[in-house]
Amino acid sequence: MSLPLEGVRVLDLSRLLPGGFCSLLLADFGAEVLKVEDTGMGDYIRWSPPYYEGAHDSAKSALFLALNRNKRSIRLDLKSERGREALLRLVAEYDVVLESFRPGVLDRLGVGYEAMREVNPGIVFCAISGYGQDGPKRGASGHDMNYLGLIGLLGLTGAAGGPPVQAAGQIADLGGGALMAAFGIMAALRERDGAPARPGREPVPGSGEGQIVDVSMADGSLSWLAMVAATYFADGSVPRRGELPLAGAFVCYRPYECADGWVSLGALEPKFWQAWCQGVEREDLVPKQFEAPGSDAHAEVCAVFKGRTRSEWELFSTEHDCCLEPVLELDEALDSELVRAREMVVELDQPGAERAVRQLGIPVKLTRTPGEHARLPGPALGEHTEEVLAAAGYSASQIADLLAEGVAAGAAREPSGTTLRA
Repeated sequence: MSLPLEGVRVLDLSRLLPGGFCSLLLADFGAEVLKVEDTGMGDYIRWSPPYYEGAHDSAKSALFLALNRNKRSIRLDLKSERGREALLRLVAEYDVVLESFRPGVLDRLGVGYEAMREVNPGIVFCAISGYGQDGPKRGASGHDMNYLGLIGLLGLTGAAGGPPVQAAGQIADLGGGALMAAFGIMAALRERDGAPARPGREPVPGSGEGQIVDVSMADGSLSWLAMVAATYFADGSVPRRGELPLAGAFVCYRPYECADGWVSLGALEPKFWQAWCQGVEREDLVPKQFEAPGSDAHAEVCAVFKGRTRSEWELFSTEHDCCLEPVLELDEALDSELVRAREMVVELDQPGAERAVRQLGIPVKLTRTPGEHARLPGPALGEHTEEVLAAAGYSASQIADLLAEGVAAGAAREPSGTTLRA
């Protein structure tokens, strides 16, 4: 069975999390993803702890393996003229280039979008950056927390009167960057290639042209506040931390401490709140659903929750439909019945590893052409350099010269040299 993105070829020049997760999504659904890494350390995440015992030295980071299954790796020195020539030769045969350098880095090297478009007018060039390819913060450095702070999301997260609370997941990197990039790439490919005729519909002609997909992690994260911003635009009210309906304002929609842990109550609709109140025999609380934390009603609800264990509340939720679930620790969540049933923990055979590597599964389920997580293991740094160069038309002697001159590099077991600064 073919995979839905089979035939789509992606050159991934990105590093670390946003670009790596974006190309992982594409690779799991069949895209041919080639990591273009430098002749020094390559993707920095390769050398980030925790290391996976027994794995190949150049692909042993559990963090690297989590993002780079189903990909291949080539090493090129883009600071050299011949290295840039090799990259452009690859660009001519690919559909997508994904990069995450600071804006302007590839242009300064002479291999930016315009240079790529000259050799391949259909190339889709996706650039993930913190603040976008233009604007007042175009060249500024930043990380996930900085983007969330700047667009207002971090300031709205946490309890009223308390400090901003950092999320355990990287909202800006993944939600604002990787997911937006994957969507943007697919939209650009659809416009370029068009769509065939269908019953009752004429074909949609494709332009045949590529374009730049400019993904700002700050922009993408701001879009997560669509409902909050809509309220502000409507009446001008500025919410404060702990005052948002879905982020701490109501006693009916909060985490609560129980006798031996925590549970989450999401009884936002009246029927769910009524079910909870009736189940705990506190129908007097029904009219107090939307009172604020710190109120007498909140204190009473807290006391009710403290009176039972987490497992007792789990049993309660099976008997009373009220949107109540336990707050699990990570190890509990990964071993839960839900995660197992949804195949969200999978195993991958990694060369040299003493046992199969466990990873998170594919979050998007297609019924007819599902993704495949185990087509290829995580690549060693530069593992496919010679193979890729040969496929690009270089002769054996030319490849040997490129390797000897340091323009390209083959499989490495340890990091060396310097890196291309972002």
